[in-house]
Amino acid sequence: MSNVLTYRILIANRGEIAVRIARSIKELGYIPLGVYTRVDKQALHRRFMAEDAEIPSYLDMDEIIDAAIRLGADAIHPGYGFLSENPLFAEKIVKKGLIFIGPPPEIMRLAGDKVMAKKQAEEAGIPTLPYMVVDDPDDIVEFAEEHGYPVIIKAVGGGGGMGMRIVRSSGEAEDMYEQARKEAENAFKDPRLYVEPYIENPKHIEVQILGDGENIIHLYERDCSIQRRHQKIIEEAPAVVLSSRERKALLNDAVELMKHIKYVNAGTVEMLYDMKRKKHYFMEINARLQVEHPVTEMITGIDIVKQQIRIALDGSLSLKQRSIKMHGHAIEARINAENPLSLMPSPGRITRYLEPSGPGVRVDSGVAYGVDVPGEYNPLIAKLIAWGINRAEAINRLHRALNEYLILGVQTNIPLLKAIIENPVFRRGLHTTRFMEEERERLNEYIRRLELLHATILVAVAAKADAKLKAKIISGTRYASYIDGTIHPHREAIKRKAWVYWVLLRSRVGRKKRRK
Repeated sequence: MSNVLTYRILIANRGEIAVRIARSIKELGYIPLGVYTRVDKQALHRRFMAEDAEIPSYLDMDEIIDAAIRLGADAIHPGYGFLSENPLFAEKIVKKGLIFIGPPPEIMRLAGDKVMAKKQAEEAGIPTLPYMVVDDPDDIVEFAEEHGYPVIIKAVGGGGGMGMRIVRSSGEAEDMYEQARKEAENAFKDPRLYVEPYIENPKHIEVQILGDGENIIHLYERDCSIQRRHQKIIEEAPAVVLSSRERKALLNDAVELMKHIKYVNAGTVEMLYDMKRKKHYFMEINARLQVEHPVTEMITGIDIVKQQIRIALDGSLSLKQRSIKMHGHAIEARINAENPLSLMPSPGRITRYLEPSGPGVRVDSGVAYGVDVPGEYNPLIAKLIAWGINRAEAINRLHRALNEYLILGVQTNIPLLKAIIENPVFRRGLHTTRFMEEERERLNEYIRRLELLHATILVAVAAKADAKLKAKIISGTRYASYIDGTIHPHREAIKRKAWVYWVLLRSRVGRKKRRK
């Protein structure tokens, strides 16, 4: 390992999180190193690395560690996803004499086993829902007869929505059990399942933790209730639904649990908050950096990645709880390359890319003009974060920033994000984890009206153009036959985008003429 203070840190990840980690490494005065796969040869994150190496897969532990050694790395940061919560990966890194920037393997194992984590929570006196490990469908029926339907089956060895099924009657138990078991086996190589009562309309609230095993602090909480198929879409900090008393109790419980297990590095304690009973219950621990960490950074001013690195390199956390203050409100929207209605991935090449900016706006992006969005990975391409002195200002800034964002070449979920933050349930802060199911029709109608107006503006622009350009514009939209002069509150923003499209199309027609 290097004896100088300029550490070389390899980032075992890709996309926006690799870019984001590289920036913090550079700001610390250290050197970021990277890896990439064959499909990521032109990826944006490569431009942020001092050196990098090609690997066959972001899941290939040995190839990643070999690349780190070849590049002269002192430490490895796993980011999120891929191998970030794999204790074997952490063990292999340490055995090779490198530093793993994350929790120790034994803590990762504890957190990764959802039943073991629940037992730790019970020992620490943290409220949990009743649960039972199940070996067959009869166990599910037995549990439900005692606690009532519906119940939810979960995988012991993982999360992210994999291996989860809701059972609403005894007749569903067998099918749901088999589906969950197979999915858990495929996703985590661990078929074990447990069952607990299903809360119909909870909030999903998580607490950001930093610790060195002795000094454990929180950076307040985030509301992560806007989800589809258990995957988050919009997150915000703090959770406006909590009273001061409820917030204090939830934060104290999270810290007590992490003190109980002597947690090290960054992690989150996830809670279910029952809106009816005004009570929280421990759900699980995520022993890694979370996708939504920027909202916490925006309200506390603390760079969580830098703290991860300092804890790993120095062995201690210098921050104290009394120094942590919360200021304002922040909301993060995940920009995915996907159809906003079907939510199917939309891989392709970015042909035009303009990011929003201005006061209170942050963009953590993994793409740029000319970069390919591959279909092999998660469709997340950027995170748009807006901060405001209060929630209303944060929402308005996010709305303004979404209108400024221009991405061509792939479809994105930006229309869906606009629909969500315009929704009255979201505006009142009353949304739960069932929001996407309950509001889906209203959201889709908003998106359809937005696209129809977009088409209207394009045709209006085409009417002022020459015949060739008009034909090109009209042929480029499948909504031309439905134009009815729809009036929409965001027509000015769409006019601006339509003008950009018009300029681009005009320049393409001009280039074709010159070639002739």
